[in-house]
Order: sequence, then structure tokens, then C-alpha cells
Amino acid sequence: MPAAVAPVAVGTGAAAAADGAGWKALAALVVAMALQVGVNYANDYSDGIRGTDTVRVGPFRLVGSGAAPPGMVKRAAFISFAVAAAVGLVLAATTSWWLLVVGAAAIAAAWFYTGGSHPYGYVGLGELFVFVFFGLVAVCGTTFVQLGRVSALAWAVSVPVGLLACALLVANNLRDIPTDRGAGKRTLAVRLGDRRTRALYTALVAFPFAAVVGLALTGRSWSLLALLAAPLAVRPLRLVVGGATGRDLIAVLRDTGRLQLAYALALAVGLAWG
Repeated sequence: MPAAVAPVAVGTGAAAAADGAGWKALAALVVAMALQVGVNYANDYSDGIRGTDTVRVGPFRLVGSGAAPPGMVKRAAFISFAVAAAVGLVLAATTSWWLLVVGAAAIAAAWFYTGGSHPYGYVGLGELFVFVFFGLVAVCGTTFVQLGRVSALAWAVSVPVGLLACALLVANNLRDIPTDRGAGKRTLAVRLGDRRTRALYTALVAFPFAAVVGLALTGRSWSLLALLAAPLAVRPLRLVVGGATGRDLIAVLRDTGRLQLAYALALAVGLAWG
């Protein structure tokens, strides 16, 4: 859920910096969270029916473990997408009908990450789509529905938010390199290999902190509040750089989510304060 909350918080902070924050922030949060729930159910369903989750190192899965029938999990995914679409329709009706195109693209991206006959998550494009939809689109979209435009500040802060979302996926895929390789799932981590994936994770975590220093140099000194989240990066970085594998990397996933949420909330407050 941090991947859903973080961009909405930062996008709202960017809107507040231009005195444009409002009730639509809550609607944007509902859309983001419903999409996040939907994509998790969709991944559970699609990976489960493909047999990718037959040997599972990570958190519990419904279809792969046999705990729930595939059809039920698929319905849960589409119910979640329907909730996102319904609230998104309200935002489009009160902001711009072009949001319907963005919403449709987001739902398609959520489903085809592991769904369909040619899932893009299986060929190493997952991080690119996460960066776009959980960074650029989610932050700038949240700002847009509140301001009626996308500010330069929103574009700037969407980058570090997107990179932290990518770090979350990289941590997940680093853990799953052996099982994904065996299942024919060619994630970016599988393509890069263990060592380079660990270096990528480190860069994805480090850059967002450098980014807020850059923002401060442009006059937005309160953005440095995001540095308060830096201590939360120590443990996951230590585990990744130290060579942790398998179930030990589940803690990295959890800690990266906490880091992402703390960073986003602190940055949002900093942006709102000026």
C-alpha cells in the first residue's frame, strides 16, 4: 500500500505548494489504493495459473498455494479495478474527461503486468511501468485533479517517488531471481543478475535523497524534511549490499515500503510548507 499512498501524498503536497489542494486528494487516494489492491490480486491470479508461484519464497499467495480458486481471485481483481474506475469517473467528470484515457491505461497496465498472453513483467519491463504509473502518472495526476494543471514541481518530485516504487519491485524480484529464472519469468533482476540488481537497488534508494537536496538548492528548503526518512534506508541497504538472499529479503521488501511511505509523507509536508 505505500506504493499507492506515496505518490498521492507527494502530488497533494505539490498542489498545496500552489494553494490548490482539496477534496480530490481523497478521491485520488481511493483510486490509487484500489488499483494497488487490484494489481496484487491480478498478479496472484496470473502467476498462479501459470505455475510461477508453485515454488514460493516470498509472501503467501492465494492461487499458488491453493487457498482460493483462481476465478475468485480474478473477480476480486476486477472488483478492485471497478472501484478505481468508478471513483476515477467522478474525478474525470469534475476535472477533465482526458483522465478516462489515463485511467484505462492504468488498469490495462495493472492487468497485463503478469496477465494476458504476453505479460510485460515477464520480459523485464515491470520497473519501467512502475516508474511511469506509480511515479509520473500518480504524482502528476494527483496534482492535476486538484490544480487543473501539472506544475513543474509535480514533474520534478514524481521522479524520486517513482524510483522508490521501483526499488520496492527490485527488492521483490531480487528475492525471486532463482524461482523466476526457473519459471521462465525474465524480470529485470533475472536479466541483470544478482550483483547488478543489488547495485540498482542501492541507486534507486540513494537518488531520491539526492533529489531533495537538489530541490532545496532551488529554494524549496523544506523539502529537506524528506531526509528524516534516511535512517529507514540503513537496514534494507545493509541487507541488500550484504548479500542477503531468499526469505531474508522479505524484510527488505517491508522496510523499503516503510521508507517509501515515510519519505513521501515528509516530502509532502515540506512541499506544502514551501
